[in-house]
Amino acid sequence: MDTPQVSVVIPTRNRPELVTRAVRSVLAQTVPDFEIVVVVDGPDDATPKALAEIGDPRVRLIPLPIKGGAPNARNTGAHEARAPWTALLDDDDEWLPGKLAVQLRLAAAAGAARPIVASRLISRTPRAEFVMPRRLPADGEHLSEYFTVRRGLFHGEGFIQTSTILAPTGLLREVPFTVGLRRQQELDWILRAVRAEGTTLVMAGEPLVVWHQDEDRERISLEMPWEAQLAWLRGNRALFTPRAYAAFTMSVLSSMAAPTRSVRVFRELLREARAHGRPGAMDYVTHAQIWALPPHLRHVLRDKVLGRG
Repeated sequence: MDTPQVSVVIPTRNRPELVTRAVRSVLAQTVPDFEIVVVVDGPDDATPKALAEIGDPRVRLIPLPIKGGAPNARNTGAHEARAPWTALLDDDDEWLPGKLAVQLRLAAAAGAARPIVASRLISRTPRAEFVMPRRLPADGEHLSEYFTVRRGLFHGEGFIQTSTILAPTGLLREVPFTVGLRRQQELDWILRAVRAEGTTLVMAGEPLVVWHQDEDRERISLEMPWEAQLAWLRGNRALFTPRAYAAFTMSVLSSMAAPTRSVRVFRELLREARAHGRPGAMDYVTHAQIWALPPHLRHVLRDKVLGRG
């Protein structure tokens, strides 16, 4: 077979309707030169049947004997990829038709040996939808600060999500996703990947992905393993500036831990940010409002301020 231009890696398990939607969004791309590598993450009879009905030879299934998690499935897909570029897509998201065309054009113009190309996306919840990130990285801005430091009360100013990422296949093999990490998989990967020689991040200004956040079904982004996330942060302090370390602790970790309603945990995170980071005024405001307001109310306020219902 001829080598395709892009390999699209989609991890999935027991969600045939969702992965079918994701695959169809790839097949609708204006760039036709791709393969779709669907990594079935453990025993799953329904997904192969659903994708067989599509009947497109560009769709290839890689079944895994046991469930290993999305990072492991992405790593498997990258090793199975035949193209020089690999694009990642979560099974519950979908691409807009021009996604690959825009990103390949940006990659060609990037002026770097191994550009990573991401994009804005449409974040769609049951209540509203809005475009993220609200701004792109500034020239010279450290990416750890771009992704973590807030200028307002709500997250999403600096942001990257897996389904927006197009990267050289060799880079994804050289810098794999961290297996076992439950949250912040994209942040962990991008901050490690941009340290590799010849690598830079390019962000498309237009939204190219629909990020479905259906809050009534299981998804990793709704889990709150704050203690494990704190351990990850401490082990990867070198990836963050002191400003970013404090911002992550007082916003992301604070959001995960706030449902405990524990004064001890509130103070622990505050001490962590002060001991190893450099908090700003907005970090203190963010930390306080996260603990003062119930999560549902914060989500409603965010959607009203940022989106349209």
